[in-house]
Amino acid sequence: MAVDYKKLGLVNSREMFKRAVDGGWAVPAFNFNNLEQLQAIIKATSDLKSPVILQVSKGARKYANQTLLRYLAEGAVEYAKELGCNHPEIVLHLDHGDSFETCKSCVDFGFSSVMIDGSSLPYEENVALTRKVVDYAHQFDVSVEAELGVLAGVEDEVQSEVSHYTKPEEVIDFATRTGCDSLAISIGTSHGAYKFTPEQCTRDPKTGRLIPPPLAFDVLEEIEKKLPGFPIVLHGSSSVPEEYVDIINEHGGKLPNAVGIPEEQLRRAAKSAVCKINIDSDSRLAFTAGVRLTFDEHPEYFDPRQYCGKAREFMEDLYKHKITDVLGSDNKLAQLD
Repeated sequence: MAVDYKKLGLVNSREMFKRAVDGGWAVPAFNFNNLEQLQAIIKATSDLKSPVILQVSKGARKYANQTLLRYLAEGAVEYAKELGCNHPEIVLHLDHGDSFETCKSCVDFGFSSVMIDGSSLPYEENVALTRKVVDYAHQFDVSVEAELGVLAGVEDEVQSEVSHYTKPEEVIDFATRTGCDSLAISIGTSHGAYKFTPEQCTRDPKTGRLIPPPLAFDVLEEIEKKLPGFPIVLHGSSSVPEEYVDIINEHGGKLPNAVGIPEEQLRRAAKSAVCKINIDSDSRLAFTAGVRLTFDEHPEYFDPRQYCGKAREFMEDLYKHKITDVLGSDNKLAQLD
């Protein structure tokens, strides 16, 4: 018997995606694994009256326990209300589900949205698997994200050496036959903190920092023409902020040549049919920067609340910056009172 996510106070992503596409902004999709990340996400989105998608990867489910995650999500709704956000819009979403069984388990456990990632499969197998997940999830009004095209990089169990851009000529057939609610595409984003090799980048002659290649907006525009108004998703869209990488490197870390997606490109994407932008690595970097800085300044600390507190502060600042300055999702709740 499936848990009804609506009784947990959660929503699916369909209505917020429609508003985002129509309004030229994007919903933040933040991955979380622990309490501090969740606190920072809910504080930032509640203060700024932003819808939010709480993303849980297969690795996060294993790390945090899916039962605890469900109750954390239910608690997040109540915490948002406690912070004065009377009508929060919170989605609990499975990120990169790799099988029908994983997606079914999440639907049954109270997730309001799932992603089935069949992008590494042959085209027809991806269609069949996605359709199977859609048929099951839609019985419970759970929204389904699918993926077409392959992203390079590493995130939990998801990894690929090379990327393959989404083929615009396939998207109409895929969306029609699968019935998916949104589509993750590949236009040059990638997973992790090392999204590009130094060879793929140019270097700023003044700073020596890596400048990544631009996203393939021509592919995105072709997809928009094929599927006007259809919700598009960008994975691997962390910008790998230099300030956090610098803090980590200055306080005992070693992240040479870490580089992400420039925020001006994400702003451009958010104004298009891209209505969901996934951000995970940036949060990890902010957390790690806070912990490393605190340990360096206070080697006597041993209470997790002391060093995780700074990490939580850094993450909240990061989330608020993304919401207001990159995604434009502040003050976009259906009911702002």
